[in-house]
Amino acid sequence: MPKKYEIVRKKVLTPDITSISVYAPLIAKKARAGQFIILRASEDGERVPLTVSSVDGELVTVVYQKVGDSTMTLDEIPEGECLQDFVGPLGEPTPIEGVKRAAVVGGGLGCAIALPVAKALHDAGAKVDLIGGFRTKDIVILEEEMGKASDNLYICTDDGSYGYNGFTTGKLEELLKNGEKYDRVYAIGPLVMMKFVCRVTEKYDIPTTVSMNPIMIDGTGMCGCCRVTVDGQVKFACVDGPDFDGHKIDFDETIARAATYKEFEQRRRAEHKCRLEGMSNG
Repeated sequence: MPKKYEIVRKKVLTPDITSISVYAPLIAKKARAGQFIILRASEDGERVPLTVSSVDGELVTVVYQKVGDSTMTLDEIPEGECLQDFVGPLGEPTPIEGVKRAAVVGGGLGCAIALPVAKALHDAGAKVDLIGGFRTKDIVILEEEMGKASDNLYICTDDGSYGYNGFTTGKLEELLKNGEKYDRVYAIGPLVMMKFVCRVTEKYDIPTTVSMNPIMIDGTGMCGCCRVTVDGQVKFACVDGPDFDGHKIDFDETIARAATYKEFEQRRRAEHKCRLEGMSNG
């Protein structure tokens, strides 16, 4: 039997994106689409919130991108080793009740979060169109899994190297112009993508749920980094969400605040690589 929080399976999806399946039976029993866990790679490691991508028996799978020091450290842990902490499920589940026809839009790593939402809707009997957007064919992830979780899967690439040539918003609007009727649209991905998905759905008066998971840092609300203005009120993605009504979010404010962390993340990533290179040369 696996040990507590053991990484039972590890799969490299792209050079920067990895999937790990962790032995966590209690979390696996309760987790629902849209919820997240908080993990620590080591005793002195930072808290990292990651949305549950899938559950397989007693294994909980999460997908992460090597962005900063914590995810770089996490990526160094091999199969068979254990994480320090793996806590959850946290956050409110994505609302799917009453939805019979839905479009789920995922961008890049956001497709790992879009996947369980699409699957939950599909399993509940809804007809689901899943639109997954990537910069290029080489970084498409979870295509087979997304295909099984939807009635129609549309892969989009910015450079036209695979599938639809253009952004997810272009494909969504194309479907709407061709007469598709959705009870609700779900958008999960980069903030700019979610902003423009909401602009499209506003024109068609379609309720739209967005996941603000991309701006979460410590997952408790104490750091304040995931605060977001929703309908004029301050909310925190980790404790009040991560899902919100996309038509009520002040995306411009959120995008501006998120940009302040990019330089720090890039510096920490560079420092981490330097340390690794020093170890390999020693």
